[in-house]
Amino acid sequence: MALPEGHPPVRTGKVGLLLVNLGSPDAPKPGAVRRWLNEFLSDRRVVELPPLIWQPILKLFVLTRRPAKSAANYAKIWDRAANESPLKRITRDQAEALAGAFGADVIVDWAMRYGAPAIGEGLARLRAQGCDRICLAPLYPQYCSATTGSVLDETFRQLSGQRWMPAIRTLPPYHDHPAHIAALKASVERQLAALDFVPEKILLSFHGMPRRTLDLGDPYHCQCQKTARLLREALGRTEAEMPLAFQSLFGRAEWLKPYTEPLLTELAQSGTRRVAVLMPGFSADCIETLEEIAIGAREAFLEAGGTHFAALDCLNASDEGVAMLRALLGEALAGWIR
Repeated sequence: MALPEGHPPVRTGKVGLLLVNLGSPDAPKPGAVRRWLNEFLSDRRVVELPPLIWQPILKLFVLTRRPAKSAANYAKIWDRAANESPLKRITRDQAEALAGAFGADVIVDWAMRYGAPAIGEGLARLRAQGCDRICLAPLYPQYCSATTGSVLDETFRQLSGQRWMPAIRTLPPYHDHPAHIAALKASVERQLAALDFVPEKILLSFHGMPRRTLDLGDPYHCQCQKTARLLREALGRTEAEMPLAFQSLFGRAEWLKPYTEPLLTELAQSGTRRVAVLMPGFSADCIETLEEIAIGAREAFLEAGGTHFAALDCLNASDEGVAMLRALLGEALAGWIR
């Protein structure tokens, strides 16, 4: 049937794959950080206080004090050549590494939950290229309401006003997937072999969450613990050799414990001199890994008496990381691709 005159042609038959990570400001400057933090901290899955209580605190205190400090921290790790955050550059690299991996009918794109490029923009690009089936891939190994849950919320919010909605699939949490554990194992072994010292302990540092989220039934804490256990088993290490901790605390409420930096200080003060830190909850290096751990936690450990410190890279777009993504996403796309 011919389309009415002036009606644009409808393109269909393609499969879209949208990689999504957290996001970052557009520049390491207070104004850009303030805009980004306002979007991030206004998400009710991130801060669960009633808006009538939280928004005045956010506007009058957090957004007047925090942006300058955060901008200075972003400046320490900013990719000057690309003029963007490492997280954006790495997520793009991951998407480009997957281009063509699933055949010519699968179009791979990427987006950020907060900031640019936004999820809505990514979905629009895929639809414009004829994707009537879209697989959403939140790149968070462990499920948390504030991360994966928020990505799903925003995706369906963007689609809610569309007349013709695409079929949607979502990548499940992959904290215990054999491909994820194998990739972490291979990456850790490769990086440890390249060090000029042998760590006495390898600290597994996950992003923190308020303790309240665990009490309310969020599976994040349990999934972090399982990732840690499976990785220890794969590497033949004990819990004492590979302890677990949580970083990136915010606010005054109790968060998941133990806390990363105090634990590193305690280890140094009790005689541990050589430490490596791995962050298995992050699929790509970002300000939390490159500034908080590789710079801040290193300083704390050395000042407390440690002598050797290594912050191991996340999987990023490494050979191990891309092989893992191909395996996970190949499963997620089963039935949509040959």
